[in-house]
Amino acid sequence: MGSLSIWHWLIVLLIVALVFGTKKLRNIGGDLGGAVKGFKEGMRDAETPAADAQKRELPAGETVDVDAKEKATRSGDAR
Repeated sequence: MGSLSIWHWLIVLLIVALVFGTKKLRNIGGDLGGAVKGFKEGMRDAETPAADAQKRELPAGETVDVDAKEKATRSGDAR
């Protein structure tokens, strides 16, 4: 009684198809797939700028003085 057999699932699927119709179920599946695809693209786009910022290198001979940069930012003289 705890688990449902394949026949129970087939009957449930048949009732759902009769109630909603196959066209509406197909549309729901397409919408769900589009949402998952959009979510994956958004996650990939969110990861890309962070990876690019870490890979950025300074030109030869240029260094970053973090203390000077913080002081300039606080005083409003940010470049």
